[in-house]
Amino acid sequence: MLTKLHRFRTPALAVMALAVLLAAPAVHAMKLKSQNLTQLISQSQSIVQGTVRSVTDGIDANGVPYTEITLAVGSSAKGGIKEGSDYTFRQFGLLKPRSMGNGMLYVALTPEGFPRWREGETVVAFLRKPASRTGLQTTVGVAQGKLTQINGRLANDFDNAGLFDNVEIDSRLLNDEQRNMMLQGGPVDAGAFVSLVGKAVSENWIEKGEMK
Repeated sequence: MLTKLHRFRTPALAVMALAVLLAAPAVHAMKLKSQNLTQLISQSQSIVQGTVRSVTDGIDANGVPYTEITLAVGSSAKGGIKEGSDYTFRQFGLLKPRSMGNGMLYVALTPEGFPRWREGETVVAFLRKPASRTGLQTTVGVAQGKLTQINGRLANDFDNAGLFDNVEIDSRLLNDEQRNMMLQGGPVDAGAFVSLVGKAVSENWIEKGEMK
């Protein structure tokens, strides 16, 4: 949002203020509904494992504030993104307040509950389809759909709370490590998790009713 909103000095400022108002539902959506792994997979357009190459922000031609993230793709379980390529997308909100140069300060920051991205971190991202009007894109369940890898283990901002709740998978499809992973909770082994997600997608477990 803009400070000193009682007086718009240019049409551009009015457009930017309107963009913030239109984004208000995103803020209210931060009353997060728990998303389990089945929902993360089924609601994703793309599932990417990779390293965050860059994180920048800006305001687009329509006055919508964004954070732009570029991932160096290591693998893609869903969406057909090429291994070794860069994938760039934008989510709503600025990294920090921005001066408009006329005494106004634009403070439409990334809403609470959205994932935060840091250069150099390794992540698994369950990405939704970009919005049709703005092109903005974020992860399924917002911060729930971004898992960060530390010391070979993956966890989201909620320590994977609810990730395997009510998830049912035909036990014959899982190895012992994956079965244990689903029972233990907390950070998960990166290899076991990525392998499970990859097989679930490539073998159509959800579509076949083998994963619910």
